[in-house]
Amino acid sequence: MGVSTSNPGNSPADKGIAVVTVDFPPVNALPVNGWFELADAVRAAGRDPGIRCVVLAAEGRGFNAGVDIKEIQARGQSALIGANRGCAEAFAAVYECEVPVVAAVQGFCLGGGIGLVGNADVIVASEDATFGLPELDRGALGAATHLARLVPQHLMRALYYTSRTATAAELHAHGSVWQVVPREKLPGAALELASEIAAKDGQLLRLAKAAINGIDPVDVRRSYRFEQGFTFEANLSGLADRVRDTFGKEGA
Repeated sequence: MGVSTSNPGNSPADKGIAVVTVDFPPVNALPVNGWFELADAVRAAGRDPGIRCVVLAAEGRGFNAGVDIKEIQARGQSALIGANRGCAEAFAAVYECEVPVVAAVQGFCLGGGIGLVGNADVIVASEDATFGLPELDRGALGAATHLARLVPQHLMRALYYTSRTATAAELHAHGSVWQVVPREKLPGAALELASEIAAKDGQLLRLAKAAINGIDPVDVRRSYRFEQGFTFEANLSGLADRVRDTFGKEGA
C-alpha cells in the first residue's frame, strides 16, 4: 500500500519512463500522507535526468476517489488542513513535473483525481473510466480549476453543481482524453504513448514542458488555492461537517 515508482524497461525508449503507481485500497481515497508521498514521487521522477516521461497510474478498480473523508471526520481540522495542503502539492507536482506526465485512468476518477489528471499533460483512459467532482456532496469545494481543463466552461459548472460524472468517451469527444481503450489494454496504451514521447531528446522535452506551462492562461496553483479558501469557510461555519456527516451515514 502506498506510492511506488518503477521503470518498465521493455525497450530502449521505455528506459526513459518512470511509472508512478498509487495503491491505497479499497478505493484509492488518499490519506494526508498519501498526497505528500505522491507529490514527492512525481517530483523525484521528474528530476531524474534519465527520465523523459512519467506515467501516473493506480492499482485497483478506480484511479482515485479523492481525499480520505473518514480521516477528516476522525481527525477534524488538522486532517482537513493537511489534506488541502497535500492535494495542492500533489496537483502542483504533476503540473510542474519537469517532463511530460501521462495519466492512465481506469474506473472512477473523482475529487482529487480530477486535480491530478487535470494537471497531467495527456490522459489515456479505459472504457469504464468516469470523471467527476462530488465535492458538494462531501462538504468540500475545489478542483473546478482542473475540471475546467477537461471540459468547456458551462459543462464544468453543470457537472460541479450536480456532482454528476462524465465518461471517458465524452471527454475524448471534448479532446481532453487522448485515447480510450479496453481496461485490459490501458497499461500498454499508456506505455506506448509514453515511449513515443520518451523517444524525443530529454533536454528538449524539459524545455518544451517549461514553455507550455509558461503560456498557460491560468495559474493553476493559485487558482486552486483560491478555491480551497471556500472549503475552509464551509468548514469553519459548520456547514462542511453537516454535509460530511450525511455522507458518512450513507456508507460512502
